[in-house]
Amino acid sequence: MTDVKRLEGVQAQPHEAQGVYLYGFARAARLPLLKVAGMDARYPVSQWKYKGIAAVVSKVMVADFSGPSAEANLKDLAWVGPRACRHQEVVEAVMQHSPVLPASFGTIFSSSQRMMELCERHHDTISRFLSEVDNKAEWALKGFLDRAQARKSLGGEKERLASLSSGKQYFMQKRMAAEVEQQLNQELKAILTAIWEELGQYAADFCERKVLSRDATGLDVDMVLNWAFLLSRDSQEVFAACLNRVQAAQEKHGLRFELSGPWPPYSFSPILETA
Repeated sequence: MTDVKRLEGVQAQPHEAQGVYLYGFARAARLPLLKVAGMDARYPVSQWKYKGIAAVVSKVMVADFSGPSAEANLKDLAWVGPRACRHQEVVEAVMQHSPVLPASFGTIFSSSQRMMELCERHHDTISRFLSEVDNKAEWALKGFLDRAQARKSLGGEKERLASLSSGKQYFMQKRMAAEVEQQLNQELKAILTAIWEELGQYAADFCERKVLSRDATGLDVDMVLNWAFLLSRDSQEVFAACLNRVQAAQEKHGLRFELSGPWPPYSFSPILETA
């Protein structure tokens, strides 16, 4: 899907030119007229329909997203943040009525014709995806490990060190720390595999997302998993109950989880090339 770094046909447009901002695709028959503001509050959200599919769009000024001023805009969190939230709000409003194929933030076309060409080219892919995610939503699961607590749960270090002379304890302590870390990583891998197998049985689809560093999360624990599950409405309750059991079993070992959703199915959306 086109993103803010590759805008379809808009680079050569004049400063005052308007573009078509795409929020995503939905089933035309199930989507009412959404009375919500678009990315630019001056222009409401509207729909362009093609063979049963509705492209949810609004007008924007091209210069806001492409050109000299746009480069500064897209680096400014104070500018990007509210607009990314507006994008998300519109997609979630669509999701209240219809399955949705969400577009990436900043997907803009120079004209409705350009946008409709994309819809026509990928009609079958879009329609198939909307069928696959009908009555389903994305749920995000993140796992965090307190390594200090996890090391304590392995036990045995103090007893082994106490049996050594003080001269040998320093070197043995370093060796044992490396052994504990290796054991911890092996056990963690096995635990995460078992958790995936247990939770995955309730999901229609699953994908792994990038595990973020401490700098990115701002936490003093390690992110060890970042998963997305596509869950039907009927399976969400039993999935959450299963996760609660997993959490209860793993919390004493320093492993905790954060589940959020329902979200539009961003992680499962197909890439629609603009040719």
